[in-house]
Amino acid sequence: MSFSPINALSPLDGRYAGKLATLRPLMSEQGYMHRRVQVEVAWFIALSDSGLAQFKPLSPGARTYLMGLVKNFHEADANAIKTIEKTTNHDVKAVEYWIKAKFEGRPELLAASEFVHFACTSEDINNTSHALQLKYSRDQVLLPTLDKVIDKLRQMAHEHADEPMLSRTHGQTASPTTVGKEIANVVVRLAATREKIAGIRLMAKMNGAVGNYNAHLAACPDFDWEGFSRSVIETPEPLGLGLTFQPYSIQIEPHDYMAELFDAVARTNTILIDLARDIWGYVSVGYFKQRLKEGEIGSSTMPHKVNPIDFENAEGNLGLANALLRHMSDKLPISRWQRDLTDSTVLRNMGVALGYAVLAYNSLCTGLNKLELNRETLAWDLDNSWEVLAEPIQTVMRRYGVQGAYEKLKDVTRGKTVRPEDLHGLIASLDIPEAEKTRLLAMTPGSYVGKAAELARRV
Repeated sequence: MSFSPINALSPLDGRYAGKLATLRPLMSEQGYMHRRVQVEVAWFIALSDSGLAQFKPLSPGARTYLMGLVKNFHEADANAIKTIEKTTNHDVKAVEYWIKAKFEGRPELLAASEFVHFACTSEDINNTSHALQLKYSRDQVLLPTLDKVIDKLRQMAHEHADEPMLSRTHGQTASPTTVGKEIANVVVRLAATREKIAGIRLMAKMNGAVGNYNAHLAACPDFDWEGFSRSVIETPEPLGLGLTFQPYSIQIEPHDYMAELFDAVARTNTILIDLARDIWGYVSVGYFKQRLKEGEIGSSTMPHKVNPIDFENAEGNLGLANALLRHMSDKLPISRWQRDLTDSTVLRNMGVALGYAVLAYNSLCTGLNKLELNRETLAWDLDNSWEVLAEPIQTVMRRYGVQGAYEKLKDVTRGKTVRPEDLHGLIASLDIPEAEKTRLLAMTPGSYVGKAAELARRV
């Protein structure tokens, strides 16, 4: 059977393949190989400039050629490395051999070929490559897609800042808010987690088999290998890797930063699950309508249905993402003694975890862009919930020393259908200033929203 989206094992490469086209070049195995080539080339060029007597600085032409191997890396190159791996049964060594094969016909590079992968353990290449994959995926795909969600929510918060809406704490009628303020709550939460994701330093180490520069010092005992390693890792691309140097490690980089990153993404996803469920509920009770899409069918038997499928899709995929992200954040910082391989197979699923997250963010954007506010339903709900004014009335009563204020309102409202005249009669009988009576009599459920509009506009 030839591979195609219709027979893909994962829906990320099948049903949803087209929606993840920006992530696939970065987090696929081809993307992983691409970054390995980048790391090997950066290390090789830096060694030529290190002052080692046996490796003179490369010519401009050789440098341009080597950088071209990185810049022009394509699927055919990845397949060539896979072919070599069939013999080596070692993926990093296959990358090394592929680079050396590219030196054929170039005497300057052939003479220095043993400095490819010099003093490195496989994990020196792998951990830096993973960090680069995460760097590009975070900065080019994950955050820009999340930003679209945040930007749309911010727009909605401002647009609907003044639209009153009945709150339902514990599922019961409660003090009114505005649609914009409820959306603003989510914007503020997402902005905080987005900042956390963006601010996590992506760490990398290049210090040998157990983190002590053993082989490095055996070959060149008077060389500052730690300083050199730091320079390669922290020098901005393309000459370096543009990452943060990890000075202490076993054979593997500890992965604590990965756990921090994945936890931050998972927390963001949890906020979005909360949003998806709330919007689903508001669609269900009619606060929002959904714009119709020509030709779309909501049910195979019920022609009237317009289902909130984008929010359901987002909720499901966010859950899948979090299951993987939380497993990785729990597992990756743990390694038996100086090295075991349990992290290797788990790390190959980073793209799957981030893929489900990105897929969900796109679904949310689609769903949010379909929403239309149903002001009639919002107004009807408020007009049938006068009991929510028990709170402001009893609070004013308490301000002016009316004894048993809470209890008096409880007797009038709790478990009852409250009409405006019920509250107005009580207000008229109160021993409070006439100006306060007038203010309370003018209040409606739709006007009792506090600072909600101001808060909504502030985000």
